[in-house]
Amino acid sequence: MGLADLRDLPYPWDTLADVTATARSHPGGLVDLSIGTPVDPTPDVVRAALAAASDAHAYPATYGTAALRESVAAWFARRRGVPDLDPAGVLPTVGSKELVGLLPSLLRLGPGDVVVHPAVAYPTYAVGARLAGATALATDDVEDWAGRGDVRLVWVNSPSNPTGEVLDTARLRRVVEAARATGAVVVSDECYAQLPWGERWVGPDGAPRVPSLLDPAVTGGSHTGLLVAYSLSKQSNLAGYRAAFVAGDPALVADLLATRKHLGMIVPRPVQEAMRAALDDDAHVEAQRAVYGRRRATLLAALEAAGWAVDHSEAGLYLWARPADPADAPTSRELVARLARLGILAGPGEFYGDAGARHVRVALTASDDAIAEAARRLRDA
Repeated sequence: MGLADLRDLPYPWDTLADVTATARSHPGGLVDLSIGTPVDPTPDVVRAALAAASDAHAYPATYGTAALRESVAAWFARRRGVPDLDPAGVLPTVGSKELVGLLPSLLRLGPGDVVVHPAVAYPTYAVGARLAGATALATDDVEDWAGRGDVRLVWVNSPSNPTGEVLDTARLRRVVEAARATGAVVVSDECYAQLPWGERWVGPDGAPRVPSLLDPAVTGGSHTGLLVAYSLSKQSNLAGYRAAFVAGDPALVADLLATRKHLGMIVPRPVQEAMRAALDDDAHVEAQRAVYGRRRATLLAALEAAGWAVDHSEAGLYLWARPADPADAPTSRELVARLARLGILAGPGEFYGDAGARHVRVALTASDDAIAEAARRLRDA
């Protein structure tokens, strides 16, 4: 079985040339709030670890170092409420997008198999299904697929990209129960878990408390059939490092490892050391969360003052916005064009599925000055 041809599938962001040109033509210049790439410096503790490991003359281990896997397990216990992650069930990946896109193929899915993903979702979930020759099913209702033997993989994304919605333990547990009844694998993309804004998802000590798929309250004490994908791009400004991992069921991880060894899908050793330093240091994560919190407050107030409503958005790096007036219901492309005339570039909700066709995704990942300028333009408009 070969991989499907994706050459006829346009890359979504390549279709924004017209509105990008409009935004660039604004007298004050472009404020790019679209893709959401980090703009703040990589923490010194991470850069020092990378430099110290730069004499990397030998091939790195696909499995990662034992020290890195131990750091991931300790981080899950300390920051995610998961005290029982086996370090054997940890595997570093070259960013999280390659894992999302290739996982159906790595799990040997193909024609006749179904991959479930959220109704409003990061498009790579569906791309990965197509690449493997499987069928993607977009739904948030477990009852749409519960009991179906052709469902082989179920994606969860909490906090969501783009909506920022967080799933509680009861909803996660229902997904796990339904998947286990038919033998489907559940994978939760939790890359924004350290960036909660709603009070419900912040503990009394101020630390993030977004539930993980691997939480004992969800798993019933077993990680069988469950994986979590995680990236350090967001919490640690490491997008350029391609630093991520997958963790959970050791048997599934061993299966992925065996294939990835053949393909040479290896995280460089200096990056592994940088990941370990980032995971072991909570201070820089809290500092970065405070920065994004200030930017979010500025942008949220400006959007609301300009007649926009923001749905969900209780975690993550985006505001999921639409016109507050129900009678004002243009398409997401029209909404993006509306912002582009202010010199602000956002992402059309339609990129994330038909259910997002009346929203735009507005990123918080711009400098303080750029966020302030976007807010000023929104208020003035």
